[in-house]
Amino acid sequence: MEQDREFDEVTAYHEAGHAVVALALGRPVHRVSVLPNRDRLGQCEFRKGVTRPTEDWLEREILISLAGMAAEAQHTGTYGFEEADRDLRYVRRLVLQRTSERQAERFERRMLAKVEHLLADDGHWRAVELIAAELVKHGVISGRAAKHLFDRGCESC
Repeated sequence: MEQDREFDEVTAYHEAGHAVVALALGRPVHRVSVLPNRDRLGQCEFRKGVTRPTEDWLEREILISLAGMAAEAQHTGTYGFEEADRDLRYVRRLVLQRTSERQAERFERRMLAKVEHLLADDGHWRAVELIAAELVKHGVISGRAAKHLFDRGCESC
């Protein structure tokens, strides 16, 4: 990676949002990247097979998936529905496991409000800012670095 290159800030906030909500909900992060490829502008990868038992894994996955768009919107003031299309399609598939097509949109709005509330927490938002800043600077950070920055941001959580 080039040392003097800066990576896309909006994408950094998007991916940082996924990472922070995942960590807040007990899902370990493997790596976070804003290095674009043919399919995506960035990616938050999770560790395989290492998750804390959760009361509702489906809701956790929905919240993590919506967190990128919500963090991006909190940073820019605008929801990037088109840019989050891949996440939103995944969310819809998950939501339809829980509810009917008729009720899906309302359920998705409720989940988005819940993730916005999580990100509105000062510690969580500080963690998003710390992770996004590292992504802008380096392009990629390890899950260990993301966890460290999450812990730093959430010292008061």
